[in-house]
Formats: sequence, structure tokens, C-alpha cells
Amino acid sequence: MKKIYLVLIVFSFVLTGCDFDKGFEEMNVDPTKAAQLDVNNKFASVFLRTSGGRYENWRASLIYSSQIVQHMSSTATYWTGNFYTLNQGYSTSLFDRGYPEQVKEIEDIIYQLTEEGVSDTQMGVARIWRAFIYHRLTDLHGDIPYSEAGKGFIEGILKPAYDPQEAIYMDMLAEIEGGIAQLGANTLGGSDLIFQGDVDKWRKFGNSLMLRLAMRLTKADAATAQAWAQKAISGGTMASNDDIAYIQHTNGPAGINRNGHGEVFDADGNMRISKTFMEFLQNGNDPRLPILAARRSDGSTTAADLFGMPNGLTGGALEAKYGTESSYYAEPNRAVLGGFDAPMVFQTYAEVEFLKAEAAQRGWHTGSVETHYNNGVKAAMQMLSSLYPNAAAISDAQVSDYLAANPLNTSSPMEMIHTQYWAATFLNEYEAFANWRRTGFPTLQPFGGEAVYPGNETNGEIPRRMIYPNSEESTNPENYAAAVSRQGPNTLTTRVWWDK
Repeated sequence: MKKIYLVLIVFSFVLTGCDFDKGFEEMNVDPTKAAQLDVNNKFASVFLRTSGGRYENWRASLIYSSQIVQHMSSTATYWTGNFYTLNQGYSTSLFDRGYPEQVKEIEDIIYQLTEEGVSDTQMGVARIWRAFIYHRLTDLHGDIPYSEAGKGFIEGILKPAYDPQEAIYMDMLAEIEGGIAQLGANTLGGSDLIFQGDVDKWRKFGNSLMLRLAMRLTKADAATAQAWAQKAISGGTMASNDDIAYIQHTNGPAGINRNGHGEVFDADGNMRISKTFMEFLQNGNDPRLPILAARRSDGSTTAADLFGMPNGLTGGALEAKYGTESSYYAEPNRAVLGGFDAPMVFQTYAEVEFLKAEAAQRGWHTGSVETHYNNGVKAAMQMLSSLYPNAAAISDAQVSDYLAANPLNTSSPMEMIHTQYWAATFLNEYEAFANWRRTGFPTLQPFGGEAVYPGNETNGEIPRRMIYPNSEESTNPENYAAAVSRQGPNTLTTRVWWDK
């Protein structure tokens, strides 16, 4: 099990524990003290910041993304992703925290390494992680500050331009490739909270991230997607669940040491497993069901006790239509998934296998579609017991029985591949939301097929992105206006470049 070194965590609080204003003018106001620290200590901080705290994991990840993709549901109307309503602060929470924390810190690391003349493993890891940070931001919002972001002190850029998403993607792919090439023999020491200094795993992660970003382009630029996907696969991607990219959090102290989702589970009892996701698990007799779900009222994980909550209904509407109230429905299994010390997962071997299955189906990869699909299903099931100590192990026999009952359907392989991808990315909600937009699978009905919620912001359409902060219109007006003019209105239904 991965361990976080307390001395490094305490150090990270000294470096990053204060609050930051949302405006770009306040970014990088005093990095001179940080520049005196060993850069490895900064890596520990930026990894934890990327995992995120309760604030953005509650809002952008769970309240919006998990509800939109119908992993979860809630009758509480402040769970706005379930009702396609807009809460400015919730929708912009990753943007609000990502720039003054994740972006600021990774740009500071790269600046320090450049100034110190470091061009080996440390720089390689920094470039790969920088791409990871920005890809989540651009996937969620579209055009974003990129080439000029995080450089308020370094270059005096207080109002960064919004780069077109196409340009961002081309640069991120090139940065990952360059970062992989710089990985050498030395390590980050105890500051490497992802792979504990294993450079080979960083290389596999870099190629796996390259594959994720390449496949994101299939609708927008298939030729570029193919070229980068083939490069990633030939470079060597994750080969087993031992290669999963994640942080193992700790029970305390409070703050970024703890798992942000775990803090939400502790603070908010309103989330339930969506009827859409529950029916997928039940209809396939999926052995993950008692691991992922538990009855809210008494914690039972017996299949007969588990019911998914319909999306898009308030408590009164739910009781009027179904005669039940919210505690009747299953929630995420807190005993397994909900601890402060739970891992935060960034990318898994299962996801990589499903992307390879898609690449093979498209004729971009010589591997067997069925083999990669089966590998992905097996990895997604068996990773749970390695990630979560309280999860029951799913045996090879259980996996075989599941695949025998749910074999790859050659008439609809993409739907099966990406429905399983959706299942495998439960609690990796940013990725689930992005991949659903890219592929259209699983086929989701607005509000889970329930009546359109009155007062929604999307005219009944499933949201396609998160909005920019309103403050950007006043603090960075010219660049904000250029982005909106290029991409489209700053609404939940405007599609990002790769989703058009």
C-alpha cells in the first residue's frame, strides 16, 4: 500500500496552506520563499493538490460530474448536476482551485527546474503531470488559460490568454512525449506520492495518458488521434493493476492529506447510486455490486436490498411517483469507498485496456478487441480489492462467469467497451464525464428518463461542459471575450472542441 510521508505533508501545508483569491492577478504573488525549497518537496504538494480537497471534489466531481453521467443521484436540489441547474461556484470549483493551486505549483516547479538546469527525470515527471493537470481543466471547460497561465510572478502575465483547446491538446501530447524522453534513472524520493520513485511506472503512465488524450480526439481529428494512439501503445502502457496511477491518502491531519471524496462522504449523506448505474450492475449480475453499493438505512450489501435512485427528482416528486423516500435507496458503500484514507485514482490499467480495445476495433492497433475488452473487465473488477482494503476480492472464476454471461457483442462493440469504461471510472468522475461526451456511451436519457425538471438551465439537454467563473468576465475581460467568441456561449450546453 502506498504511504504518504507525514513530514512532506506538513511541509506542503507550509508551502500551500493559505487561501488564494480566484482572480489571476493574485496568482504567484510571492513564490520567492517556495523557490528556496527543494523541488522534490514541491512535487508532494502538487500531487496532493491535484487529488483535490473537499471543495472541488464535492462540487465539480460529485455534485456535477457524477450526477450528469448517472453514476449517482440525489433528491437534494443543491446537487445541481442532477437537475441541470446552475450553481456558479459549484460549476467553476475546479477552475477556481486548479489555477491558484495546481497550475501555480506545477509552473513554479518547471520554472525552478529550468533555472537550476535540471533536464532529467524531475523535469520529465513535471511535464507529464503538467499535462494531466491541464487536460482535466480543458476537458471540463474547453478553451482555457494555458500557455500564459501560472506566470504572474515568473513573467508578469496577470491576464493570461485563453488558448484554443485544439492547440492545448497538440501541446499536451508533445509535452508528454518530451517528458517521457527525459525520464532517467534518478527518482523523486519520498515526494513521489504516485509511484514511489518507480521511473518505469512513470513511463507507462506517460504513455497511458498519451493514449487517453489521443483517443479524446476521435471526433475532432481522427488522423491525429490514430497517430498518437499508435505512438502511445508502441511506447509501452500500463500492463497490470500494479501500474495504476493513484495517491493513497491518510486519515489526517484535515485538509489535502485526506481523500476529498472521503471528506464529502463524511459531510453529506444525500448521494445515492443512480438507478441507471444500479440497473447496469444488477442486469449483468456484476460481482462489483456489493462492493460499490450499500443500503442507506442499515448498510446492507445484499443484492435484494439494493435499489438505485431515479435521477432528476426532488424528494417530494420521488415519494409522489414511487412511494419511497431517499433512505430506501442504495448509496456508495461508505465502509469500502468512503474513508479519509481512501485512494484517489487518476488512471487505471482497466481504462487503458478499454482504449486499446477501441483502437483495435478502429484498425489502429493489431491486438484483439475481445482480449483487450476481457482484460479491461477483469482489471476493473479485481483492482477494487487492491485499492480498497475492505473490498472483497473478485476471483478469476467470478470474472470468467461474468464474461461468459456478458461477452463482447461484435455487433455493438463500442457501446460495450465504453459502457464498461463508464463502470470502471466510478469515482473518477471527471474522466467518466469526458469519455461519455466523447463516445456517447452508455446511452443516457436526460434526467434518467424522468420528466424534465422545471427550471433547468439546458432546455432538458444533458450538460456538456462546466462554465467559466463570472469573475473572469471582469478581471480578464478581453481574453474571456475572445474565448467565448471562439468556443460559444458560456453555458452548460456549449460543446468543447473535441466534442463537436
